[in-house]
Amino acid sequence: MSVSIGSAKRDHAVEIELLGERFRIRREGTNGDMDRAAALFTELDGKVAAFGMGGIDLSLRAAGGTYRFRSAKKLVKGVHTTPVLDGTGLKGAVEGSTVAFLKRECGLEFAGKKVLVTSAVDRWGLAEALHDAGCEMVFGDLIYALDLPIPIRNWTTLRILIRTIAPIVVALPYKWLYPTGSEQEKAPERKPKVEALYTWADIVAGDWQFVRKYMPEDMRGKWVITNTTTAEDLELLRSRGVELLVTSTPRLEGRSFGTNVIEAAMVALAGASSELPQAEYRRLLDQVGFTPDVRWLQREE
Repeated sequence: MSVSIGSAKRDHAVEIELLGERFRIRREGTNGDMDRAAALFTELDGKVAAFGMGGIDLSLRAAGGTYRFRSAKKLVKGVHTTPVLDGTGLKGAVEGSTVAFLKRECGLEFAGKKVLVTSAVDRWGLAEALHDAGCEMVFGDLIYALDLPIPIRNWTTLRILIRTIAPIVVALPYKWLYPTGSEQEKAPERKPKVEALYTWADIVAGDWQFVRKYMPEDMRGKWVITNTTTAEDLELLRSRGVELLVTSTPRLEGRSFGTNVIEAAMVALAGASSELPQAEYRRLLDQVGFTPDVRWLQREE
């Protein structure tokens, strides 16, 4: 069960079989209502095998540090039995390996590609993999989370900035940093200076809500590497000319779930009471056949 502070319009439920066991996976959004989300966590504690926490993270892991959000801790204060997973553990296991998967299975080349990462602190494994693959990088952490029009172009500068600012940022109300509730349904905003970064980039990578936030009308030939997307999101990207869409988690009945949902499913499958080691996530994902979803949007009818 994923409890999300995001829009309820993005709710979805599926039933699937994993290694001979039947699982019901459901996402329920509370439209930004933190009290409602906390009540759901408390009400369902002990009644579901694992919780996903959506629309907000318990913590960020980046640049060698772990930074815990005060807002998120309040949501799960009534949970005493069911494990709560926010996707952070799985991000390191799957998002860092997505680039290797695309090179190995799809024959894609990344060296020299120009990449806009919307927020590296939130997708550290993916940002690190793209950097290590020889891409030319721009990081939008200050732009997307703090609305400061300052792109970061240097890896060392990014690491120093995260270690300096992250301990302060995680103490702020989460809605100041990330779109929640109805904010997730707004049309992409026009911001010419940010649109110029999209125009420059060959690849736009990061959290879908951030990717979408300032996405221009013309995305012809671009690759997008992201996470949670619905069928409607896929059509939006296709209509704007995006060539390739990659989600780090698989698409189940038309929708790619967030890493929090897949992490919760893997913990439930393992019968565990807390987050698993990254190697165990990779083993389980291989066993159930979960791989990144790859869509060439302009080649499909």
